[in-house]
Amino acid sequence: MPGKWPPHELPGLDDSTCRITSPDTTTYNCIAWAAKVNSRWWWPDDLGIAYWPITERVPTVECFVKAFETLGYRICPTEALDAGIEKIAIFGHKTPNTDAVPTHAALQLGNGEWTSKLGPFEDVVHPDVNAVNGPAYGRPLVFMSRPRR
Repeated sequence: MPGKWPPHELPGLDDSTCRITSPDTTTYNCIAWAAKVNSRWWWPDDLGIAYWPITERVPTVECFVKAFETLGYRICPTEALDAGIEKIAIFGHKTPNTDAVPTHAALQLGNGEWTSKLGPFEDVVHPDVNAVNGPAYGRPLVFMSRPRR
């Protein structure tokens, strides 16, 4: 295994499906990383400990969408690479009896690969957005896009 994350939580990541791009850190998380911030943790905790760009601090997919809308993102139908467009994927777990719970965000790079910050562990690049599917993050629930800057 290439990194420090638990392999059973992210079974799609191994030496052949990802490469580490920076060391482990607890300074920022995947949500911040997808927002291109590596200086603070982003999360809508109800105590206001972590940074969150909107007043509503509820861990729902809708709240995450609103937060990324402040950065110019809008919901889009697919993760496919589009020239001049930057995309993110919001991951989560959805069960038949509950609303989806967000768990992770990944950012699409200009070459079509994806980058993820793995909790307190490393940042990685993975060719397929679904490489981080699994018990830890669930699956992509929403894709969002904005013009590439």
